[in-house]
Amino acid sequence: MAILEICCYGADCALQAAEAGADRIELCAGPREGGLTPSAGVLQQVINGVTVPVHPIVRPRGGDFCYSDREFAAMTSDIALIKQLGFAGVVVGILDRHAHIDIARMREIMQLCDGMAVTFHRAFDLCHNPYRALDELTELGVARILTSGQQEHAENGLSLLSELNIRSRGPVIMAGSGVRLSNLHRFTGAGIREIHSSASKAVSSPMHYRKAGVSMSSHSADDEFTRYIVDGEMVSAMKSMMQ
Repeated sequence: MAILEICCYGADCALQAAEAGADRIELCAGPREGGLTPSAGVLQQVINGVTVPVHPIVRPRGGDFCYSDREFAAMTSDIALIKQLGFAGVVVGILDRHAHIDIARMREIMQLCDGMAVTFHRAFDLCHNPYRALDELTELGVARILTSGQQEHAENGLSLLSELNIRSRGPVIMAGSGVRLSNLHRFTGAGIREIHSSASKAVSSPMHYRKAGVSMSSHSADDEFTRYIVDGEMVSAMKSMMQ
């Protein structure tokens, strides 16, 4: 049966996604950065309240996936905490300066994650050679690869996704980026067994007074009184279609 993973930014969204029928949750902070490591407080709230498997992302900053020694040390500390708290898995990805899998660091990550499932995230979509990367991640023993088929949106990368899915002798190929109810059938029809989606909707802030001319964001055009949360009805509809 196909698996639906929902990307959640916070404890409330994680609870909503689980109640709506998500099979698994990727837990993140920093939606504008594309997903960062959640705080210890959020991790604690989620592990205490969500019954489906939750895989927190381990990503210390936005941008590329070639990390300094201090950034890597932070990642290993975060993984130790995630493991201690009892999460089912982690989502992580590290590349070297030539855009290949950083084998040495990923091998260390795999050792730290013993007993947890490891998803190699969309760092895969920035790697130099997806076929070489698939072979290396297979040898490392990762459970799955989250990828858009090296395109901005997974629908445009469906050809590579299908090829990777056929080639893979280890990691599950999970399609993500722009996967929604309207195009879900294209992925399931192509034999993709795991789907990753934010299944989100925009909601307005409950604040009545809104200070004009002051922004907390470096992107001044951002609407800080609107945010995106998991749409439970969308999750239910997607899961129903997949069944």
